[in-house]
Amino acid sequence: MDHIEVVIVGAGVVGLAIAREVALSGKSALIIEKQNSFGMATSSRNSEVIHAGIYYPKDSLKAKYCVEGNRRLYAFAKDRGIPFKNFGKLIVACHANELEALEKIWLGANANGVSELERLSQNQVKALEPELRSVEAIYSGTTGIIDSHSLMLTLLGDFENAGGVISYRTQVQTARKSNQDGNWIITINSLDEPDQDFEISCDYLINAAGLGAVDLANSIEDINTKELPQAYFVKGNYFSLSGKTPFSHLIYPVPEQAGLGVHLTLDLNGRAKFGPDVEHIETRNEEAIDYAVDPGRVDHFETQIRQYWPTMPSGVLSPDYSGVRPKIKYDGKVFPDFYIQTAKEHHQRGLIQLFGFESPGLTASLAIAADICKLIE
Repeated sequence: MDHIEVVIVGAGVVGLAIAREVALSGKSALIIEKQNSFGMATSSRNSEVIHAGIYYPKDSLKAKYCVEGNRRLYAFAKDRGIPFKNFGKLIVACHANELEALEKIWLGANANGVSELERLSQNQVKALEPELRSVEAIYSGTTGIIDSHSLMLTLLGDFENAGGVISYRTQVQTARKSNQDGNWIITINSLDEPDQDFEISCDYLINAAGLGAVDLANSIEDINTKELPQAYFVKGNYFSLSGKTPFSHLIYPVPEQAGLGVHLTLDLNGRAKFGPDVEHIETRNEEAIDYAVDPGRVDHFETQIRQYWPTMPSGVLSPDYSGVRPKIKYDGKVFPDFYIQTAKEHHQRGLIQLFGFESPGLTASLAIAADICKLIE
């Protein structure tokens, strides 16, 4: 039986960052990924925003990793030539009744240690973005856009150059503890030969399977399923803008309950897109997700966008793409933070599980990886 020191399940941006950190530390490492390539789910279906760490509760993992990850990601992108652009972001109160919420965002962002923040008056916003409706705004100078594919390709390249191996179209059937040496025994098979299972052993098993993380956890023998979260999926749809955008910054309205609102982001060429919205979907099966964008959602998008861009012409939005957030609940209650489950919770040495790693996972990936690697002896 082949033995590898660390097996990472999932080749999204967080899994790749962890795997890279492990391989660079000198340990043998294998990534198991059931898709044809890396980053084919949540990591490639998002806004590609480098977040600043503004919205998350103080002392949450999202706040900690986003603020630290922001610094690490800009430095890494500059050092490695990964395309990015520091556009800056305006969080806009469109009406006076949103000023209280904007103040809470301001206080929370400062409590998290977010840098390069500025309060802007209506006239200051108008000077920056003449087409934007606002009564006041927060400017975030460390918000930008990164080429997520280039980032993941660089992470993978470092991993492989350090001796790491990735196996695509491979899935984990189950995992169990060996009675002899305490290693993990993982049963896997190839999607090209599904009837042929084989086993590998490892010292550490890292569950970074994203949308499939809870399902994978439930397949582990002797795991206490009562300690596991329940998965649910939330789809976010995007519409693109035809023609030139009048905006040079990312534009975010005051957040809504289930997300950050239908915001405007720019790609590296300055093309504008809007989203994501919040669409609750019934399926809990990753393979059954329908990523098609319903053109009928355009009316909702136009209504939301005209709150901050009242002069937007009609008929300029086209369905673009969608992504799905891997959210979790405990006892039916939404768990809003990242959750890293270790032996302290499940009493299984050598098992590290990552649940609910949605946004800002892209921004936070390098900071998360550094901490996960510290858990590996």
